Amino acid sequence: MEFKAITIAEFLKGKVEGDENVSVSNVSKIEEGKPGTLAFLANPKYEKYVYDTQASIVLVKNDFVPEKPVSCTLIRVEDPYQSMAALLELYQQSKPQKFGIEQPSFIDGSAKMGDNIYVGAFAYVGANVAIGDSSKIYPQTYIGNNVKIGNNTIIYAGAKIYDDCVIGNNCIIHAGAVIGADGFGFAPTPDGSYKKIEQVGNVVIEDDVEIGANATIDCSTMGSTIIRKGAKLDNLIQIAHNCEVGENTVMAAMTGVAGSTKIGKNCIVAGHVGVAGHLNVGDRVTIGAMAGITNNVKEGKTVLGAPAMDHDRALKTFVVYRRLPEMRETLNDLQKEVKELKAKLNEE
Repeated sequence: MEFKAITIAEFLKGKVEGDENVSVSNVSKIEEGKPGTLAFLANPKYEKYVYDTQASIVLVKNDFVPEKPVSCTLIRVEDPYQSMAALLELYQQSKPQKFGIEQPSFIDGSAKMGDNIYVGAFAYVGANVAIGDSSKIYPQTYIGNNVKIGNNTIIYAGAKIYDDCVIGNNCIIHAGAVIGADGFGFAPTPDGSYKKIEQVGNVVIEDDVEIGANATIDCSTMGSTIIRKGAKLDNLIQIAHNCEVGENTVMAAMTGVAGSTKIGKNCIVAGHVGVAGHLNVGDRVTIGAMAGITNNVKEGKTVLGAPAMDHDRALKTFVVYRRLPEMRETLNDLQKEVKELKAKLNEE
């Protein structure tokens, strides 16, 4: 489908600067722009590309002032990033949608299936499952017994949802994710071996949550592991048993959270972070990449490092750490001088 600049501007409540009749049929990154595509400029670091891009249309902020002429058509909007997201959502919705139940697949006779759903080939839907309206279960997905899935939720190919788990409305579970596997619970025995502690809880995922590909969220030993409304988890994340992730918290890939830890709402957790068990991380906390959280973190804090510490202290520590080789040489020289002075004093 093709859209003219004037049509896009009307949809975004923006203003065209240039040829309002130029058309686009695809999107591109501004640095790789091609004719017939739409790009956006949100980060000032990429401004240099707007002057040479081959993209036909570029979304820019209302206050953008070009330093030299641009050949593309500009659409001025309040927030180019949010506007691009709205266009991508519209594009996604315009694609053909899947409906119906493909064969071969298995749906237990006791399962309750909503209206306008899709179940892909080789999917398995267990006993007493309830799937809401307009939800989509892609091929080779496993939905265990007693699972509840809300409306307009998407479970992508190969995901596994264990028994008794609850998934809300408007959620997305990406390919290969495992929801509800046993928590890592083992009790040491006198002979040095470990006895498995049965995990009898579940996972509750509230509305508007997105879980990345190959992420794993373990069921609780008792009660529920909970992912609160609006949380977004990247690929390859591990959430252990009895954890809670707060509303609108975002986590980047390779993060691991140990058992019984609670993370507050509106937190930002960067990539490759490790969080120890039985901790409380407050609301609105920012955790830097590769940090190791070994103690509770108060709300509103920004922490870095392993073990993690307050942002300002961490930066001072990093400065000292980088200077350690020079400091070591200085210390060796001082030790040598002290030794020489002591020798002289002894001679006198």
